[in-house]
Amino acid sequence: METAIGRDHTGPALDGVGCGPRQSASINRETLMTRLKAVALTVLAVFAVVAGLSAGQSGSSYTPKRINKAIELIEMGEPVYYFQFPGGGYEDGKSMSQTWADAIGYNVEQAPFNALQFKEFMQGLIDGGPTPSGHRTPTVIVTLPVGGIDEATVRANYWMVEQVLAAGAHGILMVHMRTEGAARALVEASRYPLASKTPGIGEGLRGSGGQGLAAQMWGITSQEYLRIADPWPLNPEGELLIGFKPEDKEALAVIDKTMAVPGIGIVEWGPADMMMSFGLVRGPGVPYSQEVMDAREEILAVARQNNVVFSEVSTNADNVIERVDNGIMFHFANEEAARVGRQHTGRVMPY
Repeated sequence: METAIGRDHTGPALDGVGCGPRQSASINRETLMTRLKAVALTVLAVFAVVAGLSAGQSGSSYTPKRINKAIELIEMGEPVYYFQFPGGGYEDGKSMSQTWADAIGYNVEQAPFNALQFKEFMQGLIDGGPTPSGHRTPTVIVTLPVGGIDEATVRANYWMVEQVLAAGAHGILMVHMRTEGAARALVEASRYPLASKTPGIGEGLRGSGGQGLAAQMWGITSQEYLRIADPWPLNPEGELLIGFKPEDKEALAVIDKTMAVPGIGIVEWGPADMMMSFGLVRGPGVPYSQEVMDAREEILAVARQNNVVFSEVSTNADNVIERVDNGIMFHFANEEAARVGRQHTGRVMPY
């Protein structure tokens, strides 16, 4: 009786000279093993390709060096591109988690301030992340609905700073910064009492208890959060960008003092409000007035003198290269401008 081993399933038994049943069985086993190895290698190759594509899409090939993506880029000499929106909650955060932008401006200057909603926004970013660069979230900078009119105003409202930082924000922008004391109070509101003492800056105002949630949002321990939740570049290891918007003639008059306050790391000029301060209104398609452009140049010059990052507005694909070549490191821009700018500088970090 012939056995299945002694028969090729696609033809008659191999009974020729020198190819008996045992030899036939050996040949078929070798053929089967060869085919199985080939299939296994093909499967492994497919998995390798898929894994490679996934790594490229998620940015896992890049290892972030900081929590704050914007600070990391600046230290690399790469410009930051961001957009602003008037606040939102969980679904907004989740939908923006894979944004083209390096940073998000959560601007509630003229929108309802809701710390719980902001916390949900941050959670949405986390649940939809990480970013293509591998960061847990994009940098999130909150523009608060309180102005730096004077020191007393900032101190009376420092709880806003404390609450958004406790929810995981990476930075603060305060509008209408008109006095040196107000700028100092903003920095103090963003620091813990245990931060290294700095001449001209009083004890930090942030209290114990909020670091737990913030640390969770950043994906680190509470102890580590207390160490690095401090203004950069005052603290070289700090992960907070603290700054303001000089948006009127009064703010412009003291810009050399407010920007010299230790802990101020970013300044964004506000041309629309500045025009109104000069008694002007800009119409659609009308260039900024000369007074406003002169104010921009003054703010930029003082920022460079004090090693403060200057944030430019209205950056687009037509002007981004010129602005980048002029050393502007922070851009309120659109996606096309970011694409052109990144290609121009040959950015390595995935986006």
